[in-house]
Amino acid sequence: MKNQVQLITYVDRLGAGTLQQLTQWLDGPLKGVFGGVHLLPFFNAIDGADAGFDPTDHTQVDPRLGNWDDIRALSEVVDVMADAIVNHMSSASPQFQDFCARGDASPYAGMFLTMDSVFPNGAREQDLLTVYRPRPGLPFAPMALGNGQKKMLWTTFTPQQIDIDVQHPQGQAYLTSILQRFADNGIRMIRLDAAGYTIKKAGTSCFMLPETFDFIARFAEQAQGMGMEVLVEIHSYYQRQIEIAKRVDWVYDFALPPLVLNTLFFGNSKALKDWIRIRPENALTVLDTHDGIGIIDIGADPMDRERSHGLLPPQQLDQLVERIHTNSQGQSRQATGAAASNLDLYQVNCTFYDALGRNDRAYLLARAIQLFMPGVPQIYYVGLLAGENDMELLARSGVGRDINRHRFSPSEIEAALEKPVVRDLMQLIQLRNTCSAFNGAFKLLESSDETLHLRWVCGVSKAELFIDFSDLRYQIGSEDADGSHVITLGSQ
Repeated sequence: MKNQVQLITYVDRLGAGTLQQLTQWLDGPLKGVFGGVHLLPFFNAIDGADAGFDPTDHTQVDPRLGNWDDIRALSEVVDVMADAIVNHMSSASPQFQDFCARGDASPYAGMFLTMDSVFPNGAREQDLLTVYRPRPGLPFAPMALGNGQKKMLWTTFTPQQIDIDVQHPQGQAYLTSILQRFADNGIRMIRLDAAGYTIKKAGTSCFMLPETFDFIARFAEQAQGMGMEVLVEIHSYYQRQIEIAKRVDWVYDFALPPLVLNTLFFGNSKALKDWIRIRPENALTVLDTHDGIGIIDIGADPMDRERSHGLLPPQQLDQLVERIHTNSQGQSRQATGAAASNLDLYQVNCTFYDALGRNDRAYLLARAIQLFMPGVPQIYYVGLLAGENDMELLARSGVGRDINRHRFSPSEIEAALEKPVVRDLMQLIQLRNTCSAFNGAFKLLESSDETLHLRWVCGVSKAELFIDFSDLRYQIGSEDADGSHVITLGSQ
């Protein structure tokens, strides 16, 4: 994976919505800005129950976006990451439809998890209450099959996303076919989506079990053997995230976004610094993604009462969430929790720009912190363009996360690229991509709780960030053999 900033985007929500035009953007106005691009699900079909995360055919490109030739052409411009959706597939998939029609006579019968396949001897109340799910209710959907059978299917996320038995031969063959198609078409990085839920075992939480790690290790080894690096997506208690990072190639730093917000909101960097001292460095740093702003990542462990100490105490976490709602003028409240159909218990749905009250300087300093963190930075397409909450899309879909999934027309992109806040962000990205100091050693320098001081050094090259959160004064610059460079950001 290149040590350069990556873009994360939907193909159909940036410009004309095709792979060819995305390639033109990345090889034109955005040339040199990104070393890689994470394409959110581009498989057939992109408009299912979960914005492409419930593919009917994971090995085919949705023809409305293009084809595999277009993916290969894009991979010649930037490194391409794709999602391997390993936990589930669409209820509209041919495999599941065959199972629905024929029941146990279908060759795919064992591919889909049912309650009975995990609890063959039945489940007690406590067995079911022990199962971890990031949404209200139990992860089961009753369904009558064409042959008269009735099944209780395992559905971790929605009834349209049927969980796969990744240990069954048909499940394994399905996942192998995805990896082979990726490898044949220029994909060099994969993200394991929802990997923490893949193994279900009676009497356990069915989340991040030892057997889950074994599956991830086997799947990652298979992918690596085909020339692909592996990123594992896990939202979890911070200490568990540290443990996970020791056993995989790459993880996300999902604790960073809420901690950066907390620091900017309340002018105190202590919690952020505490995290910087212990966080895993084999991480992709983010402030925003296609999902919401994570809360579980800095709170107490919902699966272990003895781990009641999070990176922020509960009262401060509540204040953080309320400040996001206030800054967004209540829009994030309309998109979060019971107000929207995606009842995620661990996220606040809001653009990062709106979470900061559309304060340009605060937003740019948040990005500077992200870009100075050890790891590889990923910037979401909405965040790249300092996008605002899409209340019209939220109203049409009723899906909370759609507030941060705006469809930018070509003219909107061109206008956004001229905004001072976006031009300044491009300047920060250029520093991160071109300064050789970021290939060297990182240091968190001692400073007061009202300030943050970060430094990178590689040979004679140095990059430095200093922020005073009491008034948002800052210094950002670099030095090398050719002299020094100071970045000046526009003021609010």
